[in-house]
Amino acid sequence: MIEIADLGAVLEQHPVALPVEAVGKDDLALGADRNAVDLDGGADLNVHPQVDLTCVRRGEGVRLPVLHRRHSARSRRERATPCGAGVRPRSEFGAHRYTRRSVKSSVETLEGNKVKLYVEVDEAEFDHDIDRAFKLIAKEVNLPGFRAGKAPRKVLEARIGIGAAREQALRDAVPQYLAKAVREHQVDLIATPEVEITDGTESGPVEFDATCEVRPTITVEGYAELRVELPSLEVTDDDLAAAHLRELERTATLADAGRPAEAGDYLTMDLAATRDGEELSGLNTEDWGYELGQGWVTDDFDEHLTGASAGDELTFTSTPKGLDESADFVVKVTAVQTKVVPELTDDWVADNIGEFDTVDEWNTSLRESQAEQKLNQARQSVVQAMNAALAELVTIEVPDSMVDADLNQRIQGIVQQFQAQGIDLGQWLAATGQSPDQFIESMRGASVEAVKVDLALRAVADAESIEVEPHDFDAEYARMAMQYGQRAKDIRKAYEDNEAVPELAAQIRKSKAFDWLLHNIDFVDPAGAAIDRDTLLGHSHDDDDDHDGHEHGEADVKSAAAAVIAATDAAAAAGDDDAGDADPSSNDDNDSEEETS
Repeated sequence: MIEIADLGAVLEQHPVALPVEAVGKDDLALGADRNAVDLDGGADLNVHPQVDLTCVRRGEGVRLPVLHRRHSARSRRERATPCGAGVRPRSEFGAHRYTRRSVKSSVETLEGNKVKLYVEVDEAEFDHDIDRAFKLIAKEVNLPGFRAGKAPRKVLEARIGIGAAREQALRDAVPQYLAKAVREHQVDLIATPEVEITDGTESGPVEFDATCEVRPTITVEGYAELRVELPSLEVTDDDLAAAHLRELERTATLADAGRPAEAGDYLTMDLAATRDGEELSGLNTEDWGYELGQGWVTDDFDEHLTGASAGDELTFTSTPKGLDESADFVVKVTAVQTKVVPELTDDWVADNIGEFDTVDEWNTSLRESQAEQKLNQARQSVVQAMNAALAELVTIEVPDSMVDADLNQRIQGIVQQFQAQGIDLGQWLAATGQSPDQFIESMRGASVEAVKVDLALRAVADAESIEVEPHDFDAEYARMAMQYGQRAKDIRKAYEDNEAVPELAAQIRKSKAFDWLLHNIDFVDPAGAAIDRDTLLGHSHDDDDDHDGHEHGEADVKSAAAAVIAATDAAAAAGDDDAGDADPSSNDDNDSEEETS
């Protein structure tokens, strides 16, 4: 197979956007050439993997059947060039001094969320691509009497023939023609197309077809009646009692138990552990205080001490934790004490809780602080709970390519985090007793859910006729400008120059669908009692028609949703780079493309 040098036209013009997380704090998705925007080193790990989609968008992941045995030095160099390095500017492919004639194309719907594009390029049209290929070849060959890059086509054609140039033209131009067909027919790609040239490899018009896996379009029943369970906002008497006990125990005292030891008692003991008559380091001490029930020293240590009284001497053999061989223990119990917690009174509050004089005053403050904590806990749970509820509404088998894309994105993020912290992933896996396959599979469930939520949010957007308006783009460009320290017009230009606006539009549209759900579904606590939406989102009823008036609660929820949607959309962007790593000379049977993120 021959790698297409630039499929960028296909996926840049019609970006692959994947699962579920909203436009938010980690989503400066600039598409191809996104590195052109200086982020001053401030981009999150979730952003960088989108550069990988540039590989597919620029075509390193698209391959054609072998046309010729010989390859130019340039084509060999491109196959060896890492994604994102040395990528030729768009002008080298797309700037022409003549008006291109329309590419003839048609589309056929196949089974299994696939379509096939048929594309035909006129012979005269393709001859311009051969001209450009000869110009590139001229830069790499030395012919007597001509400066580098100046040998005319006729001379080169006479010396090396037209085959190499035609192959190079196919390599460079097919992605552009395919991109035009993708845009014309609005094909929502989720994986690298499989391209087969059916005519024109040697001469004449060029015809090819491309089998494209597309995102399923689904409907979700019952989304408007969702009941999403969140932690309760109510502060109960048990919550207050637990808070009281935590503070009271700070001033607790110890008193002789006057009975055999039981769980929760505090024992003072002399501890000796030997093996073959030799003391074991760290296991020989006097007057050691120990709370019975902590499970320290050995697995059955508490078992031996339960029921012991002050003055008892215990001997037993057991295996210390962290060691492989057993040891002989001698434990002399010198005291068995129990914790005495003071009574909660106004005097105790005045003496120990500085800003309050009575229990009632303290309780009022505790209720307020715990109510705020519970509210924040519920807000932090909203996105995860809504995603889980949405995913349950999706009953189809989601495409493996989308799942693999999200899964690979998660793995890349973890690997990058480990590298940033100087942690060796292999050693970490060994320490946690996981194989690489087990580690990967442990995250697959989350990726399946992410894909389902992506499809569900798009379905909600379709059902509710949610559209992206110009002011939505303006607001998003302004938000990213503030986040990344750039000018909004520069970020807008980066998106437009890289033709990544459709991808941004998809993110914004999903965010608006999430926002619709946030304001229309029901939230309940574990007992089934309704949770007040205004309290949860932090705005009054007067704010319902003016979301700009929402306070921090809704902003926090939306920010969390934004990070989730952005990260999953980045997974789509990262998904196709592996497709370009296959052996260019492999047989067609081994050329299945799999998008992994």
